[in-house]
Amino acid sequence: MREIDIQNTPPATSTGHSSKGNQFKWPADGGWYKADHMGYESLAEIVVSRLLQQSEMAYPHVLYEPAVIHYDGHTLRGCYSENFLPENREIVTLEKLFRQYTGTGLSATLAKIPDVADKIHQTVDTVVEITGLENFGVYLTAILEADAIFLNEDRHTNNIAVLYDAENDGYACCPLFDFGLALFSDTGWDFPLDASLDACYKRIAPKPFARTFDEQMEAAEVLYGTHLTCRWGSRQMEAAVQDLASLYTQPEIERVVRVLREQKRRYAAYFKE
Repeated sequence: MREIDIQNTPPATSTGHSSKGNQFKWPADGGWYKADHMGYESLAEIVVSRLLQQSEMAYPHVLYEPAVIHYDGHTLRGCYSENFLPENREIVTLEKLFRQYTGTGLSATLAKIPDVADKIHQTVDTVVEITGLENFGVYLTAILEADAIFLNEDRHTNNIAVLYDAENDGYACCPLFDFGLALFSDTGWDFPLDASLDACYKRIAPKPFARTFDEQMEAAEVLYGTHLTCRWGSRQMEAAVQDLASLYTQPEIERVVRVLREQKRRYAAYFKE
């Protein structure tokens, strides 16, 4: 487990915008440290990234590992990820991409389109037109499938992104990242640990195309097919949390495992062990 002392280093200014506020994060050791803000975000990031390693998907994802962060007199739970940006490339969020090339941000564009499938189709067509990434619909569908299976409630137009290569004036799909608000990790506000799973399921509302995970995922799959196969079961779930008991409480870890088991039951068609 990583441990870092950054007592007097202010967090980096985030360019993204979460609906629930941004985690503190610091560039160090060739990557990024992020501290928990709402509950067990880093636990969610770590577990999701480990289980995505046990899945079949055409696109890479960011791998997170546990970290202890000493900052401003506090000891914080967190995670670390290596910098995934190749040299001479920058990350461009869809919000920024749309604003640069159409004059209107993607979030404002989506707000004017009532139909979920039309929202997704127009998003993909515009990205393909700007970037030349013909497979962007497949990529976006894989993101929405992962968000549904892991209950990531905070996918938005500032954490769906492409990579821009300034040297060659070209684009590539970005590794999947930002699953911190998955698995009911917001225990400080929406999903307290004493809430039942049924209550949590009733409260959760995904983004950015629809108000249910299935609606936006299924609309994308009709357009671009199915692109995520999970090959993890009980053994892999237990292994994913095994080394995290020193950072997280037993109720937090037990909830994560319970949610994963329930999601595996609900989305059985996506699992092949």
